[in-house]
Amino acid sequence: MRVYFDNAATTPISAEVIDLMTEIMKSDYANPSSVHHGGRKSKIIIENARKTVATFLNTSPGNIFFTSGGTEADNMAISCGILDNKITHAVTSAISHHAVLYPLEKLRNEGIIDLSYIKIDSNGVIDLVDLEEILKIRPRTFVSIMHANNEIGTMQPIKEIGDLCKKYNAIFHSDTVQTIAHYPFDLQNLNIDFITASAHKFHGPKGVGFIYINENIKIKPLLLGGSQERNMRAGTENIYAIAGLEKAMQLSCFSMQKDMIYVKGLKQYMISQLTKHIDGISFNANSDNLDNSLFKVLSVAFPATPNSEMLLFNLDIMGVSCSGGSACTSGSVGGSHVLNAISGDTKKPSVRFSFSKYNTIQEIDYTIGKLNEIFN
Repeated sequence: MRVYFDNAATTPISAEVIDLMTEIMKSDYANPSSVHHGGRKSKIIIENARKTVATFLNTSPGNIFFTSGGTEADNMAISCGILDNKITHAVTSAISHHAVLYPLEKLRNEGIIDLSYIKIDSNGVIDLVDLEEILKIRPRTFVSIMHANNEIGTMQPIKEIGDLCKKYNAIFHSDTVQTIAHYPFDLQNLNIDFITASAHKFHGPKGVGFIYINENIKIKPLLLGGSQERNMRAGTENIYAIAGLEKAMQLSCFSMQKDMIYVKGLKQYMISQLTKHIDGISFNANSDNLDNSLFKVLSVAFPATPNSEMLLFNLDIMGVSCSGGSACTSGSVGGSHVLNAISGDTKKPSVRFSFSKYNTIQEIDYTIGKLNEIFN
């Protein structure tokens, strides 16, 4: 048996998405910038996808721009948002994704901005009082706080953050890669300037995502070249992947509540079985809280024993795919920057189990059985 519990890293593509992309690959191969019939047909596919994304987010299609994924979108929001608006100060959290931390650190190292890190509690939740104190001193600041942490599942109060940013004329960017198409978004009621998404986090293809840019924010393109994406993102559009993103978003949003209830049930069952069968476990950053953490992520700290030294490797040999944290930093010798930031017990091996609608109770039972073999 092979079990896949690494859905925060990437999700399996829905069969309906594969079928649609295959069909378009065969029939709609014209360049969408071409003015002939085939080009116009390809262009319609892209614009229909843009309308679909905008509808689910309650915004205008003119605010949606397709990218190669979340990393490009984050870099675009940060670099262009700061440089083109002449921002000299930025604020983020120590548990932000490296697609946010690295471009901010680069701008700091180049002397373009000062960079502050907002206080967080032991669960990784930001301190709103600290944020307001920072903004009082330097109001025109670029604030980048991710909606849900990909390693430990911590959810941030983006509505309250956005309200503070509006109060102090700050620009607010949120990496929403883990939450788009898993939680409802109403951008008309959120004071937010940039959000970012990646299709492969909600059962779509890899290599495609989008950025939302509030119409009140003016930036220049990150990539220069052609006039694609209304002169905002150069490069021939990947129409097959964009169509796949649209289909995956439709499927995920239409079944959002049902899938959330189901996956929460899987997570709750996993928590109960781990607690019942494995002595000495704990859950990182309150990730076992079903109401205030990302419902598809469970971060578990296992007891440090001789048998747990190669825990991820042994689970993989036994047929269970999971991770110790972000797939983007796999192989890092420094350990998880997220667990280090929240003062987690890094001596204990931590495993991130992340679930999707395609997982089952039987897969959890199988995994618990293998963990029993390791620890008991």
